[in-house]
Amino acid sequence: MINRKIKDAIIRYSDELITLRRKLHSEPELSWEEENTTAFVCEYLDSLGISNRRTEPTGVIAEIRGAESGKTVALRGDMDALSVEQLKKYLPYASKFKGKMHACGHDAHTAMLLIAAKALSEVKDELPGNVRLLFQPAEEVCQGAKAMIEQGAIQDVDNVFGIHIWSQMPTQKVSCTPGPSFASTDIFKVHFKGKGGHGAIPQDCIDAAIVASSFVMNVQTVVSRTIDPQSPAVITVGKMNVGTRFNVIAENAFIEGTVRCFDKDIQDHIEECIVRYAQNVANMYSATVEVEYIRGTPPVINEEESAKLVQKVAAEAFGEEVLYTEKPTMAGEDFSFFLDETLGSFAFVGCGNRDKDTDWSHHHGNFDIDEDALSIGAELYAQYAWAFLNKKDY
Repeated sequence: MINRKIKDAIIRYSDELITLRRKLHSEPELSWEEENTTAFVCEYLDSLGISNRRTEPTGVIAEIRGAESGKTVALRGDMDALSVEQLKKYLPYASKFKGKMHACGHDAHTAMLLIAAKALSEVKDELPGNVRLLFQPAEEVCQGAKAMIEQGAIQDVDNVFGIHIWSQMPTQKVSCTPGPSFASTDIFKVHFKGKGGHGAIPQDCIDAAIVASSFVMNVQTVVSRTIDPQSPAVITVGKMNVGTRFNVIAENAFIEGTVRCFDKDIQDHIEECIVRYAQNVANMYSATVEVEYIRGTPPVINEEESAKLVQKVAAEAFGEEVLYTEKPTMAGEDFSFFLDETLGSFAFVGCGNRDKDTDWSHHHGNFDIDEDALSIGAELYAQYAWAFLNKKDY
């Protein structure tokens, strides 16, 4: 199942892998702004003789065609950074741009996929099929995967595999379990309208602050009292904007929040409940309400055979001790859109090391990775593609 030439190539290119990651880390670009990253990826692939094309407005789809006809497996690495200020400014590869940082590890994903591509290109004459490389923009705004799919990313693809570097897991560990991995990520917006007036004359008013507060308290019972406690779900109200002045009763209240779960039926149920609770609370206080519910990414659900293949590849490539069971996270990932189109799986590769100060949370200004994880991720990409294309009974 494991190709020795691929393993040797990853070892040979390990220093280059770190160099690539550090270059990308120092030059972060936000979602839909990945112009230089896209150009760099295309230039690198051109140097390897790998066919590639830009997607619009940013992103790259490339293809390594094997000597024999067969299936096509896609490997995805995202490229965008976040609007986060880097706090570890002493790092030699710290971000060059104020307020922009690779605070989630997408620089590592891009570098790992480039070196995986380099290793796979050296064995292309032995590949019984094709490897498609997806360098995706705009994951952080949950839009890039959809845009790439619309531009042919998954056309004729039999399986798709992605990796997320993960600081909550120790370095030298890989997790890919069948079933839920990342949650759905919906957004709701609620506007309550009451009747404003003087704070000393409440009887003539309808206080939007009271209405909004009642909704925020009551909507939590959707999870605690209407959903099976063995089915994880979260409703979070993250923003509330109410009132204008200390002695003026608020006429308007604006609320924004997010819903996370792993089941589409629960997703539907929560949406219905939020709309109903908002309407009933408004009616109780004689206010009016407008509700906007925005479906974000679906949950990432690893297909069983694909996830088991990742486990087999990881165990054979790095030893049984590398296997780790990471709990599903309520964070979101637009890789789920790829899994809506074809079979596949999504793996965590640990990069957390307290001794190296790389166990900070993703999206934090202190986030960094243990670079020993890079070669594991690069090899896992390449070896998975090799194993899938050579697996006769999949």
